[in-house]
Amino acid sequence: MRFASFEIATPAGRVRRVGAVADGNLLVDLNAAYASALAERVDPERVRSVADAVVPPDLIALLANGRLGADAVSEAIDSLGDAAKARDLTTLLGARIVYALEEVRLLAPLPRPSSLRDCSAFEEHVKNTAGPRGVPRVWYEVPVYYKGNPASVQGTGGDVVRPPGVTQLDYELEFAFAIGRRGRDIPETRALEHVAGYMVFNDVSARDLQMKEMGGFLGPAKGKDLDGGNVLGPWLVTPDEFDPSDDHAMVARVDGREWSRGSTASLYHSVARIVSHISRSETLYVGDVIGSGTVGRGCGLELGRYPEMGQRVELEIEGLGSIQNRFVSDDRGR
Repeated sequence: MRFASFEIATPAGRVRRVGAVADGNLLVDLNAAYASALAERVDPERVRSVADAVVPPDLIALLANGRLGADAVSEAIDSLGDAAKARDLTTLLGARIVYALEEVRLLAPLPRPSSLRDCSAFEEHVKNTAGPRGVPRVWYEVPVYYKGNPASVQGTGGDVVRPPGVTQLDYELEFAFAIGRRGRDIPETRALEHVAGYMVFNDVSARDLQMKEMGGFLGPAKGKDLDGGNVLGPWLVTPDEFDPSDDHAMVARVDGREWSRGSTASLYHSVARIVSHISRSETLYVGDVIGSGTVGRGCGLELGRYPEMGQRVELEIEGLGSIQNRFVSDDRGR
């Protein structure tokens, strides 16, 4: 299944919903679909409150409902049958159930993750950026990572704004995964049971800021801390439909021209190892997001060139879809 978070326009303003991708370019509003499935079994005055509790219009809350929520989602989708392809489908209470993608604004699948971490788990990328010192021994021993700002996430379609004074705004071609089951000290053999799904990740980096501050033996920090600088999407693909250990092509294009190409299968530290390591003496929570790190030759730093302002950066991963964002300048002069 492919989960999406999206906004719709209502007379009271924009409202956030959670959907499942159907028939390529349609979204099924899961909360509304479950309310429709309940209509003949639950008192009409209770339908909305029951649907909101079991299939809430927030993906983290839905994932936190575990098997109860998953079974309810399956029931909601199954109850629609071929009607899921009807754009004008509504509940008995008049709520829309199905939307075309062009009718909504896609958000990041988890618009505000519980936490955000990013690893560096592709060996070729590390080799290409390590310089004369080479790859540190510790890199092979554990999947190293840093913590990002979960409030800086955005989805496909929005602009990425270059901060004033920055000259090297870079993309990073990655995938990310979301935790769907709480756990601590998770053994590697059970780690994948805690993964809810996968998505494309653009870890935008201001390279000149990053290189300067990391000279102080800490970071990355401000070089990565940009509003809208962590792009996730377009949807969260469940593990039954996507396995990163398979050979999925990873491609970056700038204004339609290919700049980078790699494979998810070239990951050195597996997702299971990453989850197990991060959970040592620390609880992972539903909605935590963890990035894989950049695939080899998957950023401008490795290529010796950076996108120009006004150009559109597209990152695509086979099986996960693509995200597109335009790089624009903020030249307020500080």
